[in-house]
Amino acid sequence: MPAAALLACDWGTTNLRAWTLDGQGAVVAERDFPLGVSRLPRGEAAAVFSDQVRPVLHAENTPAILCGMVGSGLGWTTAPYHDCPTTLPDLAKSMIAAPGAPDVRIVPGVRYAGFNGHGDVMRGEETQLFGWLAQHPEYAEGRHLVCHPGTHAKWMVVENGRLTAFATAMTGELFALLTTHGVLATDSTPGDSEAFDEGLSAAGDGAALAARLFTARARVVGGDAAPATSASFLSGLLIGADVAATPRLLADAPVTDVILLGDAKLCALYARALDARGVRTRAYDGEAAAVAGLWALHTTKVSS
Repeated sequence: MPAAALLACDWGTTNLRAWTLDGQGAVVAERDFPLGVSRLPRGEAAAVFSDQVRPVLHAENTPAILCGMVGSGLGWTTAPYHDCPTTLPDLAKSMIAAPGAPDVRIVPGVRYAGFNGHGDVMRGEETQLFGWLAQHPEYAEGRHLVCHPGTHAKWMVVENGRLTAFATAMTGELFALLTTHGVLATDSTPGDSEAFDEGLSAAGDGAALAARLFTARARVVGGDAAPATSASFLSGLLIGADVAATPRLLADAPVTDVILLGDAKLCALYARALDARGVRTRAYDGEAAAVAGLWALHTTKVSS
């Protein structure tokens, strides 16, 4: 097994994904840990990393770079946000040393004024974004709209290799809350493509979402829809509203192309929703982008 040059970690709220990388940035070993920062006692991240993560990957003395919520107030220490617009070199210069572990660097999140002036933030998605750009330098020129689906979907504008604007849509979190609490709660699971498409149609232009959501109940109790289709319909409605309305917050002209970056299953749902609106998509793996981003930050830091 080749020696590891970097321990790269995407440390989020519920999970920690770790890779050791060789001198060319190729993956040597990888592991998932159920050690998200929300699951740890406050102040325990350093000990958990040293005692549980490093030994499993045989990386006790390997320099490390961590991105994600580990750099928030819930994590190891707060890595101050870097203001948008930003670039990969900006983030590399702004990484901070983890307290008590000078060979561990934590990537800052990114802060933006927001579409309505009240602010927006991200932690972790910026690393995937710049990793994707490192993997696909052909996108380093021009303007591109990138969507990272998830609990908090991020819609990001990239202009000539710079992250210039973004908007967060709480689409995944809304789905989780609505299907487990209140009048839309359901035991059904997504997977009915016909009901999903019905939800996409019901989303319309994404406006008046609170009113549109009630149709998820009315179609069952006042119509002929089967309760087993509720989760799929609601998924389609929420994703449909997201793809219809959120891009308009970032673009003056109609959106014709979107890059999807993230989990393959979620990207496929967003691709279906965007295709229904005549928008072309290309999907890229978010995990591979995270690895590429952490390696690019390491090599940029080393060479700077």
